[in-house]
Amino acid sequence: MPRSPSLFPLLLLLLPPPLAPGLGLRATGGRAARDECGCCVRCLGAEGASCGGRAGARCGPGLVCASRAAGAAPEGTGLCVCAQRGAVCGSDGRSYPSICALRLRVRHAPRPHPGHLHKARDGPCEFAPLVVTPPRSVHNVPGAQVNLSCEVRAVPTPVVTWRKVTQSPEGTQVLEDLPGDHVNIAVQVQGGPSDHEATAWVLIKPLRKEDEGVYLCSSANAVGEAQAHGTVTVLDLSKYTAPHPPAPDDRM
Repeated sequence: MPRSPSLFPLLLLLLPPPLAPGLGLRATGGRAARDECGCCVRCLGAEGASCGGRAGARCGPGLVCASRAAGAAPEGTGLCVCAQRGAVCGSDGRSYPSICALRLRVRHAPRPHPGHLHKARDGPCEFAPLVVTPPRSVHNVPGAQVNLSCEVRAVPTPVVTWRKVTQSPEGTQVLEDLPGDHVNIAVQVQGGPSDHEATAWVLIKPLRKEDEGVYLCSSANAVGEAQAHGTVTVLDLSKYTAPHPPAPDDRM
């Protein structure tokens, strides 16, 4: 009587792949770990994933489960965040929100050679100023209030100044630092609205005919510089004033 083929090789094919020794990871490289009883494998949450709760979801290596604001998620649940806070600069010249984000990029990026992508330094990568919102040209009448604004992004934070383009008596172009001696012009600079940004304003009140011209927003840091300009035009009221009707003839 012929013997039936053994089922043992078939059963081996149906078994799940073994865990990598000592790492709690599947041989395919996914992030996983044994549960508390050591009998089941659970996926570990990436940065930004939910954690805790009734299911007891856990975070991956280098991450901690941080509590969230009340009402933002089911009670007892948190969010996986990097244990090392703060942005970092990668050797590829890109800024990453955390060292964990950089490590995640390293895991998924092709590797031409070991260590090709690593942390270059703490903090975001430096870059030259970039004018996010250039000043807009304005038109108004004498005596009015006008302002120009300019938003710049850079690392390190740039120095932003305002200048007016004027003409010298010889006819050459001259850049006049503002506010200078102008009693009706004020300049203000403050950080924001976003990280590594600065916003600068120039306020003119009251507007006079001699304030007409080109206003230059200049920004600079150790890496480079950038400029943008806006134009102020003072309208001539006489061109927009309706002529008075002639006086009626009283003679009948």
